[in-house]
Amino acid sequence: MPRPSVAELRPVVHPEGVKDRRSGEHWAGRLYMREISLRVDPFLVNARITPNQLTYLMVVAGVLAGAALLVPGLTGALLGAILIQLYLLLDCVDGEIARWRKQTSITGVYLDRVGHYLSEAALLVGFGLRGADLLDGSESPEWLWAFIGTLAALGAILIKAETDLVDVARARSGLPAVKDEAAAPRSAGLAVARRAAAALKLHRLVGGVEASLFILLVAVLDLIGGDLFWTRLGIAVLAGIAILQTLLHLVSILASSRLK
Repeated sequence: MPRPSVAELRPVVHPEGVKDRRSGEHWAGRLYMREISLRVDPFLVNARITPNQLTYLMVVAGVLAGAALLVPGLTGALLGAILIQLYLLLDCVDGEIARWRKQTSITGVYLDRVGHYLSEAALLVGFGLRGADLLDGSESPEWLWAFIGTLAALGAILIKAETDLVDVARARSGLPAVKDEAAAPRSAGLAVARRAAAALKLHRLVGGVEASLFILLVAVLDLIGGDLFWTRLGIAVLAGIAILQTLLHLVSILASSRLK
């Protein structure tokens, strides 16, 4: 079977609106990764690999990114950031191949969501273990930082779960999927607070791409300072953001029309 061109692939794998989904498309996908994935797709559309197998590879890349952070110094942080970019690429490619082959499925959607949970949690747990300094030869790693990193991972998972459980609750109540406009809080005060939080975009720091870049930044700062001060400060910052965002996101959902 002849390999399709990018021009042939684009209208099928990038249908109208796919890059404009309010909560379903990452800024990095819109900015550059969807264009990169379009150049990768022609080599995979006729291959034996299935979309779900690509999703499994996405999960592997994401989990390995967390494990890579155990490598001390800038090397581990850089490797983690590269693996997260591979994770993002595979996250784009699996759905695009499924659309081209008309193999989209509920199983694929489920695996994709589980993959995001595992990968982003693994990255933050890895960040915490990095702060504990496991591989420095010390006999007494500072496990407090591993615990704080795990709290950040738990918060990141709960934020995603709170969003996903809206659709679960609506489905079990016989209601259709929620629309974007229902996300607006019914309270004017909460609406202002929500817009302010969205403008600051601090909540994005616990996402995989942003967290990997943040981790790379603090690794560079540690390289200059010669210790793990910035890494440990970063772990505390991400944990604080994750916990606060978990609570604010829950309040935002309950104060909106998403459960009506």
